Amino acid sequence: MSSTFGTLFRVTTFGESHGRAIGCIIDGCPARIPLTETDIQPQLDRRRPGSWALTTPRKESDTVTILSGTDRGLTLGTPIGLTIPNADTKPLDYSAMEAVPRPSHADFTYAEKYGLRARSGGGRASARETAARVAAGAVAEKMIRTFHPVEIVAWVESIGANVAPRPDLATITRADVDKIPVRCPDAATANKMIAAIAEAKQAGDSVGGVIACAVRGVPAGWGEPVFEKLTAELAHAMMSIPATRGFEIGEGFGATLMRGSQHNDPFTAKDGGGIRPATNHCGGIQGGISNGEIIFFRVAFKPVSTISLPQPTAAFDGTPIVFEAQGRHDPSVLPRAVPVVEAMTALVLADAFLQQQVQLIPRPGATP
Repeated sequence: MSSTFGTLFRVTTFGESHGRAIGCIIDGCPARIPLTETDIQPQLDRRRPGSWALTTPRKESDTVTILSGTDRGLTLGTPIGLTIPNADTKPLDYSAMEAVPRPSHADFTYAEKYGLRARSGGGRASARETAARVAAGAVAEKMIRTFHPVEIVAWVESIGANVAPRPDLATITRADVDKIPVRCPDAATANKMIAAIAEAKQAGDSVGGVIACAVRGVPAGWGEPVFEKLTAELAHAMMSIPATRGFEIGEGFGATLMRGSQHNDPFTAKDGGGIRPATNHCGGIQGGISNGEIIFFRVAFKPVSTISLPQPTAAFDGTPIVFEAQGRHDPSVLPRAVPVVEAMTALVLADAFLQQQVQLIPRPGATP
């Protein structure tokens, strides 16, 4: 199973949804980076279940413990071990699912691939696994910010047909995003989103949407063409998140409706010398390499597969059955997925930063 992400800054997550714990091992973090649990916990608190009436009622504190890799608040350069206990597990809620794969879930494909699967909660396929990613992402973000003032801010742009106007990408903050639990910075649209989620929950159904993300402070030069372009790595990272169905950067699919004269980003003089793009239709990345502008992308999330509505389907043995899922599930993953998007962005940027350091090594005869 592929449970490791990254080239130099490598993260391996472990654990199942209803196991004793989940966690991760981080390898490649430089030494002497200030790091304690207080650097990690805030992002986990933003992701944790049971924090709002319209999320899953599963109650988890998601309290992280650093097991290894630090001493007196500084990283050692050795593997960093993080663990998060699973406290509120209810495997009996999933007993009916042992014989019936949930429609559009990973139950069927995991059983086909491995010959068996975790009997409760989806195992590794559960969004519970993303807590380990969020913990690792917080470490990556702390490492990056030790060297560069990079800011990563994601928010819920749409839920169902309710689409928020785009905020000022240069000033939007996580505090702006967290003012309303649905994590949309536009209050009017946020209220419509809340109503849409509540309606889906009441109906025993679910609803999808889009998360947008802006990254400020990434210097020009990050990204490794041709197969590890920054765009490709971000797409890889986002599409590895459970329930994602699409990724676009800059104008994205909207660029197909534009002409080159409209989509191109001409250059202009930069204060202090040099040049910079006068516009940012490309979303801060050109040729797979960051250009110093704000990186902007969007991620599409499907409606949650596990719903409580009766669904005609079939058991593993082919017997027709009407299935009604038990257990505790989010009617929309969007609000809790915001810190997951930020975490995966941080992991990509941490790797890109470390790889770029090789390019900065002075070469004999090179112009400084």
